[in-house]
Amino acid sequence: MILSAEQVAIIGAKGNMKINAVAGSGKTTTMIEYAKTRAAKTKILYLAFNRSVKLEAEKKFKAKGLNNVTVQTAHALAYKQIISGSDYKVRSSAYKTHEIAAILGIKGGSEKHAEYMIANHILGFFSYFCNSDKQQLKDLNYLDVVTDHKAAFFVKQFYTYIEKQTERLFQKMNRAEMEVSHDFYLKKFQLINPRLHFDYILFDEGQDASAAILDVFLKQDAIKVIVGDTHQQIYSWRHAVNSLEKVNFETFHLSTSFRFTQVIADLANRVLAWKDHIRSQDLLAIKGVGTCSEFKSKAVIARTNLGLLLEAIHFIKEKKKVQRIYFEGNINSYTYAEDGASLYDILNLYNGRRSSIKDKLIQAMRDLDELEDYIEKTGDGQLGIMVEIVKEYGNAIPGLIRDLKAKHVSDQEKHLADIVFSTVHRCKGMEYDAIQLATDFISEKKIIELKNKLKEENAKAKLLEEINLLYVALTRTRNSIHIHEHLLPDNFPKSDRIYIMRSEAQKKLDAALGNHEADSELIRNEESVSAQLNSTKKAIHEHLLTSKRKYVKKE
Repeated sequence: MILSAEQVAIIGAKGNMKINAVAGSGKTTTMIEYAKTRAAKTKILYLAFNRSVKLEAEKKFKAKGLNNVTVQTAHALAYKQIISGSDYKVRSSAYKTHEIAAILGIKGGSEKHAEYMIANHILGFFSYFCNSDKQQLKDLNYLDVVTDHKAAFFVKQFYTYIEKQTERLFQKMNRAEMEVSHDFYLKKFQLINPRLHFDYILFDEGQDASAAILDVFLKQDAIKVIVGDTHQQIYSWRHAVNSLEKVNFETFHLSTSFRFTQVIADLANRVLAWKDHIRSQDLLAIKGVGTCSEFKSKAVIARTNLGLLLEAIHFIKEKKKVQRIYFEGNINSYTYAEDGASLYDILNLYNGRRSSIKDKLIQAMRDLDELEDYIEKTGDGQLGIMVEIVKEYGNAIPGLIRDLKAKHVSDQEKHLADIVFSTVHRCKGMEYDAIQLATDFISEKKIIELKNKLKEENAKAKLLEEINLLYVALTRTRNSIHIHEHLLPDNFPKSDRIYIMRSEAQKKLDAALGNHEADSELIRNEESVSAQLNSTKKAIHEHLLTSKRKYVKKE
């Protein structure tokens, strides 16, 4: 294996370090080579971000005969020390808002449904504390993470009560009076100041670290290595912190991506440069040396569940040749909010069929207006997305979901799917030959509109994270990308790797002016597009006048 100069420098480094590794730069390969050069008797822990990353890394380390490397997730380490052999019972799913209201006996006074709004914020405060590095709940101000003004106004009215009940919730779990959450035992793990008996600890995905786990990591006596991509931080909504910016270790870089070509690297660099609109950045230029020419795996990637469902519905309605689809993660999860509320429950509320609603929170609402008031005062984005889906598609939803499920293949048959559908968060760490981005990502124009309106640092950080989401999405490709014109940086040079998708208005204008550009679909073999165009100019011209949301290749 030929290693880059950057990789050689990392492998030969001594002491604690942090590695800023761009998308597709071979960070796992680098960590394997780093481990290989350490003495066989040394004990090394590779701390993986989640179970799927853990399983993949485990295979790679074992394939190299590195039996002295333990690959684990933070939750697995915490489970072993806190749950195993204890009286604790772990809840398999998240607690629902109405369950917390009942368990704690929440009272909301005269305001309608206030008990559910308070319970929602108790869960939010609980999550904030469990993922923090603080020793006590009172060391945090929950209002620091409530950015919606209406939600913040509500919280201020009930702050003391919310804080008290959040502490009660934690103590009830601590005394094993109720099933504990994954957040709880992770926090408990941090609070006992555990000692991890390893000589080296390699901390992966450091840009999205839980502050609680970062605290555990930094207190260990081992040589510590943090690796991540500062621009792939996309989990601040789960109270993750960018540990690459939190630690004062020697800095190394992996700036060359082996996943994609320089064209995609240039696109990524231009998108990241949008951050300068918000605050000045010292950007690491990405180099792309990928050589993929295949179009076997294709994916549609969206910012939100709503955006993804809209794209999937479009595909099954408009593209009849799509027979097999696959959703990253459980397809049913796209019709449920995190606390269990169903898209069908909201549809029943929309239709006034309250007796058919299963979720107690939704059942308590008189109509959609009342639910939207609840959403405003809690900042519950997931429920908000579901309401938008119901407003958009109404009673067509059950049939559309049935059609999606009928075409959905199993995990084992994923490789047979014509198209994979995924949100950015679900496809992080994955890659595909060709990708299409949904329309729900932020654009440079929107950033410029918002930059002067945002005064709070939290709001600015969220805007920076929106840019990160677009960066993560577009760097999933090995070969080509289909991207809507409003998401493309101004004056970005034309390329055979970039396929531009235009609005209906622009396509009609182009057709009227005789600007006939190449029509290309993600599910077609891109290699044959040029040949097909020469013999189908007339058909394409008619198609551009009548078809909806077709993709056009930029000449």
